[in-house]
Amino acid sequence: MMKEEELLYALALHRVKGIGDTIAKKLIEICGSPKRVFEERTTILGSIRGIGRVLLNNLSDVNYLREAEKELKRIQDNNIVPLYFLNSNYPKHLKTCIDSPFLFFQDGNFNFDKNHVISVVGTRNMTSYGRAFCSELICGLKDYDPIIVSGFAYGVDICAHRAAIKNNLQTIGVFAHGFGQVYPKVHKKYMSDVYNNGGFLSEFWYEDAPLKENFLKRNRIVAGVSEATIIVESASRGGALATATMANSYSRDVFALPGRSSDIYSKGCNNLIKNNKAALITSAEDVIEMLGWKNQQRTKVIQPKLFVDLTEKEKEILACLKIKNRELLDLIALDCNILVHKAASLLFTLEMKGLVRPLPGNLFELV
Repeated sequence: MMKEEELLYALALHRVKGIGDTIAKKLIEICGSPKRVFEERTTILGSIRGIGRVLLNNLSDVNYLREAEKELKRIQDNNIVPLYFLNSNYPKHLKTCIDSPFLFFQDGNFNFDKNHVISVVGTRNMTSYGRAFCSELICGLKDYDPIIVSGFAYGVDICAHRAAIKNNLQTIGVFAHGFGQVYPKVHKKYMSDVYNNGGFLSEFWYEDAPLKENFLKRNRIVAGVSEATIIVESASRGGALATATMANSYSRDVFALPGRSSDIYSKGCNNLIKNNKAALITSAEDVIEMLGWKNQQRTKVIQPKLFVDLTEKEKEILACLKIKNRELLDLIALDCNILVHKAASLLFTLEMKGLVRPLPGNLFELV
C-alpha cells in the first residue's frame, strides 16, 4: 500500500495538466518519487526532455495539491485501493505496457495473481448469435477459473460480466469514469453482483464524468491487464476494434468470432481474421488450445456438500483417499477390492457430490 503522503503527491501529479503517464513515469524515475517531482528545482526539471515552460508552470500550481487532498479523502472514505506502477499490487500484464497508467484505482475485492485474465469485448448492439456464443464461451472456460474483464457497457460487455457471475468466476469492469458515477445508468442493477464476484477498475477520479475521450483510455486497460482479448461481435468500426489494436500492440493474443459476410456486427471480426490481426475461434476449446491451457491442471471448483448420503463403497473410497491424499484410479480399485470401471463410476458420483476432484493422469484427490 502507498503511504498517505506518497499517494497525495501521486494524485497531484496525476492531475497536472499536460503530464501524461509516460512523462509522469519519467519524472518519477529521475526525481525518485512524486513528492520530489514537486520539490525539484525548475532548472533540473527544465532539462528533462518533454518538460517545457508550460509544464513547469503547471507543476508549480498549488491548486493541484489542494485538489489531491480532497480526492485522497474520497479514496479513504470509499475504501478505494490505489494501484501505483512501482508497487507490487500493480497488475503484472499491464506493467509491461508502455502507455499503462502510472496510477489508477481498484474498487472491490480481487487480485491479479491468478493464472489467467481474459478480456471479452464487442459491440453494444449485440445479436442473439453473439449472446449465445459469449455465454457458451465463458461457461466453457470456467474449469480454468479465469478472471473475465470487460468495460461494463451495453451488449457484449455486460453479457460477459453476467456470464462470469453465472459461472462463479471473478469479473472486473473497467470504467471510463470515476467510481462515483454509473454509466450506463441502467447497469446499476448489476453492480452488487459484480462487487460480489470481483469489482471495478478506473484511472479516473471519483467524481469524473464518462467523457467521450475517456473510453479509448479505458480500452487500453482492458487490453493491457489481460493475457488475451476476445472480440465477440463488432461492426467495421468501434471501440472493440480499438481494444484489439491495443492488444496487438502489446503482443497479446487476440481472438475473434467469425460471422456471415452480410452480418453488420460480424464485419469487424471478419476483417480482423482476414488481416491476421486475430485468430479465428468458434468455441472455448479453441481458446484453451491456442493459449496452451490444455497441459495445465484444471481448477474446476465444486462446492462440497456438508451432508450427503454415501454408500459403503463410496465411504471406502473416501477413506482410501484420506490416507493416500491422492491416488491412481487403478490403485483405488485395488485398495477397495472393486473393478476399475466400478471405481471410475463411484468416483464420478463422488465428484458430482463435491467430495472428490479428478486430476490429470487418472489421479483423484479429496476436495
